[in-house]
Amino acid sequence: MNSVYVGNITITIFGESHGEAIGAVIDGLPPGLKLDLDSINKEMDRRKPGSSKLTTMRRESDQVSIVSGLFEGYTTGAPLCGLIYTEDKKSKDYSELKVKMRPGHSDYPGNVHYRGFNDYRGGGHFSGRLTAPLVFAGAVAKEYLKQEGVVIGSHLKKIYNVEDKDFGSFGSEELIRLSEMSIPVIDPEVGAKMEAVILEAKHDEDSVGGEIECMALGVRVGIGSPLFNSLESRISSLMFSVPGVKGISFGRGFGFVDLKGSEANDPYYMAGEEVKVRSNNNGGIIGGISVGAPIVFKVAMKPTPSISKKQETINLETKTNTELEITGRHDPCIAIRGVPVVEAALAIALFDAYLEDKKWN
Repeated sequence: MNSVYVGNITITIFGESHGEAIGAVIDGLPPGLKLDLDSINKEMDRRKPGSSKLTTMRRESDQVSIVSGLFEGYTTGAPLCGLIYTEDKKSKDYSELKVKMRPGHSDYPGNVHYRGFNDYRGGGHFSGRLTAPLVFAGAVAKEYLKQEGVVIGSHLKKIYNVEDKDFGSFGSEELIRLSEMSIPVIDPEVGAKMEAVILEAKHDEDSVGGEIECMALGVRVGIGSPLFNSLESRISSLMFSVPGVKGISFGRGFGFVDLKGSEANDPYYMAGEEVKVRSNNNGGIIGGISVGAPIVFKVAMKPTPSISKKQETINLETKTNTELEITGRHDPCIAIRGVPVVEAALAIALFDAYLEDKKWN
């Protein structure tokens, strides 16, 4: 069940990087949910490869064929299946990797776990390409959240040593504007610096990591649960299902250790009949439940492990130490295409939490 998300909806992601197709099956969708296919394709376009010099040159359209669960634009209540066919694979680039394990990749633990039968081409089932069906599932979740008045957006908070501003008092229109940017940043000057850092790493046959800050506006108070099924737990679980994500922090995150309680607390106040908070240090979640403030968190994504620089590794066949120079097409910074993936994971978590909340009605 390692490829199945089980909650109030069930999502199964299938396929390998160089297989015939990848996709997702979403079960438990409420019938009668209208899907805007143009919006869904727009989300897919944000993640697809080969769209700029800052990403891999692998050319995939990543168009989704919905083959079940949709009739006349509305979900039927039956499992919704989306297929994404593979169009551009160069499997010969990976022939050496059958025995030479890529540092920083899942090749070695995957080989042991699957007893040597795993598809190693392009990373197989571990590949970042499997984030495409995750984005599809997230796009469906966003369609539901739109009806609830929830808007999700992200920006690149940091790429290597270049840092953008934090989210301030952002509105829905500003979040939507970020989704239309090739390098989504708050400070335009920072975007040019980030591009330069990425291209420098690419030129040096290396890669760089990044930090993504994500926000959800319009999440009503009371969504989530305490302890094991907290809203932070749901979100974090899905974030760590995104290849390359190695850390997450909500609100001030690790910055809380430098504060006193009087500085860290978010005081409540009445705005007419509405309860609000004067600050949002906790990132919109307290006790595992939304407080009605924007949900804000950051995720850290590691540098792409597939780099052309010569690296030390092992040869599993000969049981010897060796060196490896990775060929093929790879992103010099996976955080660029990670932005819509992080948003998709958040959308799934919120969708699931909203469905849970409806059980109380």
